[in-house]
Amino acid sequence: MNKIELINMLPAVFAGREDTGSEVWLRNVTFERGHNYLITAESGTGKSSLCSYIYGYRNDFSGSLLHDGRDVNSLTVAEWCQVRRNAIAYLPQELRLFPELTALENIQLKNQLTNHKTHKQIMDLLEALGIPEKANSPVAKLSIGQQQRVAIVRTLCQPADFILLDEPVSHLDETNNRIVARLVTEEAQHLGAGVIATSVGNNVMINIDKELKL
Repeated sequence: MNKIELINMLPAVFAGREDTGSEVWLRNVTFERGHNYLITAESGTGKSSLCSYIYGYRNDFSGSLLHDGRDVNSLTVAEWCQVRRNAIAYLPQELRLFPELTALENIQLKNQLTNHKTHKQIMDLLEALGIPEKANSPVAKLSIGQQQRVAIVRTLCQPADFILLDEPVSHLDETNNRIVARLVTEEAQHLGAGVIATSVGNNVMINIDKELKL
């Protein structure tokens, strides 16, 4: 996938609004592979909704959303599975980890589908993020910041044309923010992928090609 296009899109909940003050809603916006984008937003402006639309979890919007020129509403279930396995790596704000599984088991659920990382590479990522000793700990016993780091590693365990990150460092300090930024940048460069990150304040410290206000 080389580009994602938003054409005059607006969440259904905002129907009737003619001027949202947004640089995304009711605009024509293109995200291109190989470029980094930051979408800044206030709470309640549809940030997580936008990510869900791009990833195909929701379709309650007006306007059009295109993947390489194709309207996403025409994609079959099988085609969406391919998008999620090979084209878009997604870190949701709510993380969606299984609390009863260990950190490593959560990561392996993704990696077993993709075979994208070796065990050593996964452990190296956990080491870089300062939580290698948590690999065999149930996620329920980890802090929210530790859980966020586990989810970031899981996100990087697949091939992708775009890495979609919804508030990826909201629970991290500056040091870990910089580490996440480095790991995401390295993976994106390795894959030739674009990065689309959202934030309501704590911005991931990657080099941004374009910033948009939601």
